[in-house]
Amino acid sequence: MGADLFINLHDLEGLARERLPAGVFDYYAGGAHDEITVRENRAAYDRIALRPRIFVDVSTRDLSTTLLGSVLRAPIGIAPMAFQGMAHPDGELATARGASASRTLMTLSTFASSPLEAVRSATGSPLWFQLYVFKDRGATRALVARAENAGYAALVVTADAPVLGQRERDIRGRFQIPAGVPNAVAPPAGSIPEAPVDSPLAHHFAHQVDPSLRWRDLEWLAGLTRLPLVVKGVLRGDDAHRAAEHGAAGVIVSNHGGRQLDTAVATADALADVTQEAGDRLEVIVDGGIRRGTDILKAIALGARAVLVGRPILWALAHGGETAVARVLDLLRAELDLAMALCGCASLGEITPDLLVFSNRSTPRP
Repeated sequence: MGADLFINLHDLEGLARERLPAGVFDYYAGGAHDEITVRENRAAYDRIALRPRIFVDVSTRDLSTTLLGSVLRAPIGIAPMAFQGMAHPDGELATARGASASRTLMTLSTFASSPLEAVRSATGSPLWFQLYVFKDRGATRALVARAENAGYAALVVTADAPVLGQRERDIRGRFQIPAGVPNAVAPPAGSIPEAPVDSPLAHHFAHQVDPSLRWRDLEWLAGLTRLPLVVKGVLRGDDAHRAAEHGAAGVIVSNHGGRQLDTAVATADALADVTQEAGDRLEVIVDGGIRRGTDILKAIALGARAVLVGRPILWALAHGGETAVARVLDLLRAELDLAMALCGCASLGEITPDLLVFSNRSTPRP
């Protein structure tokens, strides 16, 4: 099947399910506990209605923006996702090539199955590196240096995973990373006790990643690099304020795709609080549940500068590799362009909160 056989992102999940082993599909698709937050990330956008303007000249539209100094042709990027080699033999290399074809930002995971230097060589688009802080601070320091030396443009520090959430699909299926899919970036785990049968991945994670991080550690990271720091996993305005105080240049409003704390607030519902507190001090990005161009328009109206897309990229990889990845990104851009035209917005700056109407409210939130 070719990448041209899907006309929207909703089509892709079923296509990927047909191609992926059941355990791999569940690892990618699943969330924590009852997966309420996974569903709410999507539902939160559907609860927001649009109130378009009329008689506006939208004969030409400009979707371009900048993100921490990088020029993007649309406010869309790729979220960090682990072990993409399970979805396609080329893994993150295919994602990087798809991002390059669409001239889109990509964020590489610490738990990537392709070396970070090779991924940098595979794309001419902006590339960020997502960092977990390890108990071995020397290993963390080395990763930061590798990313900077390879030409990555920013460091994304994940803050919402001091431990892994309980992902019951993985426990039920006793999921393990398939043999032959390398851990090509993170430092070797070394000698750790034998993993329990229910969740070997969480066991491995717990022996590597430092659960004791505090705000002062963000300042420590800032002292290691010239790269701007982006804190991922912010759902509260007061945490956005603290991020700015401790050296961050941006924040990602994220609940880890519903994979950490179930019943955590949906990112669309958290966004306005974060953007209000961030003001002009931080660039605010959001992920979670983005499936349509109208979702992107709503996120920008709520104050986001850009969005990141996660699972649909994995479905695209499984379905058609880099060509399908580029198609996902191009579809979202085209849908955003259409939504802007129909809402009376010729540029991103004209996407404002007055376009939004919330469930059980007659007027937009302030």
